[in-house]
Amino acid sequence: MDGEMIRRLAEAAERVREYGTVAGQVELLRRRVDEAERRLAGLRRAHEREQADVARLEGRSASRLLASLRGSREDDLRRERAEAELAARREVDAEVHLAGLRRDHRAAQVRRAELAGAPAAYAGLLDERERRLLAGADPRAARLAALAAERGRLTARARHVEEATWAAAAARDALAAVRDHLARADNWSTYDTFLGGGMIGSMMKHGRMDDAAAAARVADRRLAALRAELADLPGQWLAPELAVGDLTRFTDIFLDNIFTDLAVRGRIRRARESVDRAGTAVARLRDRLAGEAQEIGQRLAALATERVGLLTTP
Repeated sequence: MDGEMIRRLAEAAERVREYGTVAGQVELLRRRVDEAERRLAGLRRAHEREQADVARLEGRSASRLLASLRGSREDDLRRERAEAELAARREVDAEVHLAGLRRDHRAAQVRRAELAGAPAAYAGLLDERERRLLAGADPRAARLAALAAERGRLTARARHVEEATWAAAAARDALAAVRDHLARADNWSTYDTFLGGGMIGSMMKHGRMDDAAAAARVADRRLAALRAELADLPGQWLAPELAVGDLTRFTDIFLDNIFTDLAVRGRIRRARESVDRAGTAVARLRDRLAGEAQEIGQRLAALATERVGLLTTP
């Protein structure tokens, strides 16, 4: 009974390996088909140009008249016809080559479809083998149970890391929006302060500041969501807050009364610095999360390899 299961597992593993090979062939052939189609299109254009050159020499054209005057029309026509024939042969060869690649690609796609269920079938056999060993007195049962527990823990952690990564990306985008609005506000502030922007300049400046404040509220929410996701991860994971100087919240800088243009300009500059600091912190978090995801993936792969080894050994 056990020998039969090992045989079935070996056959299923071979089908999985073949599935991976064929899937790679499908992608490789698809790229080759694309390249061959582009090459054929170029050869067709070249053939059309050569045919046009022949037609100009054969018909009533400036090219024919000039060749006749030089006394070289027949030589030029023979040369152009030869080049057109060569271009035609190259086009035909490329068509034949492309047709062959398309046949191979279709055949590989058919075989891939036939093997599409191989990974699931192999996984099912591994699960069945594991259940049998866990239910019996096999000495591998304890290790298999430990591997299953570790796999579950790492899988859950991977999910939290993925969710935190998405939250960090959303925070990054929100901070970029704030940075953009502040840059525009800064430009208008410079114009209003040093170039006498007048009422229009002041209105534009405060309009951009209002836009930045609204974007900052969105960024605050995105950062709060990021902190919530990071709270699910063990260890020290801290997301930044948009604080500026001695102000408690970033959005508070637009709630105070602003008395001079220079004061406004200074606050905008401090706000930009705060956003830059937050953006740098989020970028570092994303790098750390990417490293965490890679480490988890490697550990899960190692666990899977050990499990397969235990389950495929008689």
